[in-house]
Amino acid sequence: MMKPAAYRFYPRSLKRLVRVDGFQLILIVVLSVLAAFMLLPIVYIINHALKPYHELFVYPPNFIVREPTLQNFNELMLVAANSTVPLSRYLFNSTVITAAAVIGVTLVSAMCAYPISKHKFPGHRYVFALIILTLMFAPEVMQIPRYLVVSHMGIMNTYWGHVLPLLAMPVGVFLLKQFIDQLPNELLEAAKIDGAGEVRIFLRIVIPVCMPAVATVAILTFQNAWGNVETSSLFMQDDEMKNFPFFLTTLTNNQANIVARQGAAAAAALIMFVPNLLIFLFLQGKVIATMAHSGIK
Repeated sequence: MMKPAAYRFYPRSLKRLVRVDGFQLILIVVLSVLAAFMLLPIVYIINHALKPYHELFVYPPNFIVREPTLQNFNELMLVAANSTVPLSRYLFNSTVITAAAVIGVTLVSAMCAYPISKHKFPGHRYVFALIILTLMFAPEVMQIPRYLVVSHMGIMNTYWGHVLPLLAMPVGVFLLKQFIDQLPNELLEAAKIDGAGEVRIFLRIVIPVCMPAVATVAILTFQNAWGNVETSSLFMQDDEMKNFPFFLTTLTNNQANIVARQGAAAAAALIMFVPNLLIFLFLQGKVIATMAHSGIK
């Protein structure tokens, strides 16, 4: 049957839209509305950092800034200039700690998940069960044991004191183990027949195939390490070894009123948020692939 002449000249995207039935169209509209609603916190935090002081405390609050200004960022720079430690030092510490934590957690989680999944050593089920059991403990319960371990290891006021407490990540082991379970054993056996050792199989086969799960663990680790205040508060007495989230908590503490430095705090909150947003946007496709293949519904 010949299609109408007008239809033949439609762009391909419009032809697909014409073939969408009513239910799909309603679903697209609903999901678009939900997506726009979920973008509201992002829009708010950006606008909040650009508000002058008379808009920061107006009631009812303005969602969209009416008189945008960069004065809050200038105030943040002024506060940092008057502190004993420059702002660049806090940002440098956070960058080094976060990068080391992402690499370390990803590697340790993968090295733990691979033998549990594919080597089936005696008691591997109990080891995995113990790892999952640790998810039941609240972070506050582990503060005293962590402090004692870090203190006895002699890594107070060092970058190791920031990174080592973050390396144990049960969620990362769980995600990678569920993903590695789906690798066919025949693929690994073929690599061994070709003369590949365990290290080469791990680096050349397991890690590349599991990149979606690795990217997901990297995102979770980045969010945890970038916003972590615990290590700076408990393990660092030297201000030069503390990170940017700790500096953010000091902006409004010990102030005579609740108005002082609120603009600087809004600007610092935006600086804290932007890296998380960029990392997620860059790796979001890998996260979706992980959820589709790891058995998580």
